[in-house]
Amino acid sequence: MSETLHEISVEVNGKPREDHVPARLSLVDWLRDELRLTGTHVGCEHGVCGACSVMLDGEPVRSCLMYTVQASGHRVTTVEGLARPDGSMSALQDAFCETHGLQCGYCTPGMLIAAQGLLNANPDPTEEQIRDAIGGNLCRCTGYQQIVEAVRLAAERMKK
Repeated sequence: MSETLHEISVEVNGKPREDHVPARLSLVDWLRDELRLTGTHVGCEHGVCGACSVMLDGEPVRSCLMYTVQASGHRVTTVEGLARPDGSMSALQDAFCETHGLQCGYCTPGMLIAAQGLLNANPDPTEEQIRDAIGGNLCRCTGYQQIVEAVRLAAERMKK
């Protein structure tokens, strides 16, 4: 017996996507395996680490906890979608590089999504607000200070 497939329509990084997917296919697996958007990382698969974070209609969500069918009719932005239209790094991505806000890089996509979500809602966050926004994302390398500095630097540059 074959599994029933469900028709979906999702805007991913500004492009409309249509597909037929099984009901229980996670959003992270669809993004990585079907769309080949491998910037979104699979970490704990329990929604704890934040490596799989993407934006859903502008809000950060854990894509490992979401079924692809739930994203139908919505806008999804992955870390690839944070880049400028010409493919160059966004102010936030550039700030992460400049402040050494990434080391092994595994948590970086989720950190970028969490930070972008914060900056979208609050273009001038305090250090406490930054730490709160990224607090749900686990990093074993940076000690978080460089990530906080990156978000502060990006906020300053985005004001100009």
